[in-house]
Amino acid sequence: MYTPLHVHTHYSLQLGLSKPSDIAAKCKHFGIKSCAITDNGNIAGTISFYKEMIKNDIKPILGCELNICTENADIKNINNDKLSRITLLPKNNDGWINLIEIVSKTNCKDFFYHKPRIDLDNLKNMVKDQNLICITGYYRSSLYDIIYQENELIANWESLAINHIESISNIFGKDNVFIEIQRFNDFCLNLSEPIRQLSQQNNWKRIAGIDSYYCNSEDAIDHKILLCSGLKTTLPEISKKIINNIDTGVNHFFNSDQYCLLSNEKISELYDTEEIDNTRLVDNLCESFSPLNKPNLPSFKYPDNYESDAEYLKQLCRDGWRKKISNVIDKNKQQEYVDRVKYELEILQGANLSSYFLIVRDILEFIKNNNWLHGPGRGSAAGCLVSYLIGITSIDPIKYNLLFERFYNAGRNTKDRVSMPDIDVDVPIDKRDIIINYIKDKYGHENVAQMITFTTLKGRGALKEVLRVHNNISFEEMNNITKHIPDEAKIADELQEIKEEEGTASIIKWALENNPEKFKEWCEIDSSGQLTGPLAKRFEQAIRIEGTKFHQSKHAAGIAISATALSKICPMIFDTKTEQLISGLEMNDLESLGVIKFDILGIALLDKIMYINELTKKNNGETKNEIF
Repeated sequence: MYTPLHVHTHYSLQLGLSKPSDIAAKCKHFGIKSCAITDNGNIAGTISFYKEMIKNDIKPILGCELNICTENADIKNINNDKLSRITLLPKNNDGWINLIEIVSKTNCKDFFYHKPRIDLDNLKNMVKDQNLICITGYYRSSLYDIIYQENELIANWESLAINHIESISNIFGKDNVFIEIQRFNDFCLNLSEPIRQLSQQNNWKRIAGIDSYYCNSEDAIDHKILLCSGLKTTLPEISKKIINNIDTGVNHFFNSDQYCLLSNEKISELYDTEEIDNTRLVDNLCESFSPLNKPNLPSFKYPDNYESDAEYLKQLCRDGWRKKISNVIDKNKQQEYVDRVKYELEILQGANLSSYFLIVRDILEFIKNNNWLHGPGRGSAAGCLVSYLIGITSIDPIKYNLLFERFYNAGRNTKDRVSMPDIDVDVPIDKRDIIINYIKDKYGHENVAQMITFTTLKGRGALKEVLRVHNNISFEEMNNITKHIPDEAKIADELQEIKEEEGTASIIKWALENNPEKFKEWCEIDSSGQLTGPLAKRFEQAIRIEGTKFHQSKHAAGIAISATALSKICPMIFDTKTEQLISGLEMNDLESLGVIKFDILGIALLDKIMYINELTKKNNGETKNEIF
């Protein structure tokens, strides 16, 4: 039994195809008991991976493949642009925290250059207490790049390799350095054999290596779509370059379909017992730990004459009651309000969420005190009477029969996990940065950040990318085909029902089933459920890659707030557009770590209304700061 220690997911953007759920299913099918995630340059997929593995009784190892530059990482020029790789695996929770710090460092403004990166000297200063395992030796790794040039061994390669491994051992500890031997295709086997022999001569610990970017060998054809997307090229163009021996950087992927998860039987054919046993040795060195945590709300500074945030929240509800209920609602109907607010407070305070509501209210009070407009309440938040009483929303939920359970379902809470409410705050776009800076000043600039988000290949986008990469139809015909595929939001409820019934849902398949006449010239579903037609294979491929992560960017509205420095909980990554550090995990994963997410949405209409209001006051000769 071996442990896969070099596995990429689709969070290795436009390089990895595998989704964490697919990796978990494949490991379970092969009887694999442990598996590592090692995405290139980021750990954005680790929490999703962790959850899927635990769900399937597989031990997760949360690692990362780092990009290493030759000179100091603060030297940004073409001579220091070539990147080698090493893979780091945390041995315990302390190692995980250290890995977060290192990934954050690779993303700092001084080091980031096209990609997150670091040099070995700076890395040495960051590694703590030998809690990280380092793997090198594989194709394009730091060891490989030391001894190979254009896939040919250079002179004096043995002594260079020995010196390099000694340097790595000085950083991580000799017992924590492993050499990955790759024998899963002819190309890797030929390059690995000298490294294998040198490792045996010097008693370096070798491990059976795979370099998985997709789960099954038959997925290689879909993987090529992502590679072409990353290179902004097409399959015919890249095939021509490979035939002419032009290095595209990904030739090895096009010449093999074995960059996948392998069975124990296949591994046993390719590697010796020591190399296989050492994958389990690494597995045993990596302790099981959970990165997940309960909500870690920052403390809200309530007035000194209150004993707790819960007591202060209750008083704010009483104040709101006097203004909005006591002399407004018919006395005969007030009991329903009494029962509702008591019920809500019991639920919210039982989940220790008083601070959450006080924080949201405080943000809105800052907006109101500056005479800026804000939204009346968006989505399910309008179903909370507490929010209405304390001024977060402007909608009476009982008057409009809005359910509290649509907003917050305490039944989802467990002893290990408390679900968080979700209150969106609509603000003028022009004031959004000011509001975010207010939040940072109040709760600490290290504790507050905007967050990453990923665009995925969905429906129309997936089919367009497949058709573009194959490059055998015109742009006009491509648009004629894809214009009939709806946006996900328009059929979200139907897709959710399909997913609940079948486990997965495809926008493209939904379009074929519900609008067959629109697509019959190119593809249709026959009586047996199979896709037929001249472009059937293209549609099938697009359906397979739907849901694959494709690009990363800054979330339009999400703000992460923590009671402690975010950099100690999640990686901070460099956003190239704003040149800011943002939290490097998606919002749901951040919440799983105990970080609280707030949505501060910039709404252009609010800016326009405020502008019109100012014009109206000027035209009327008014000087008062009044809102409509």
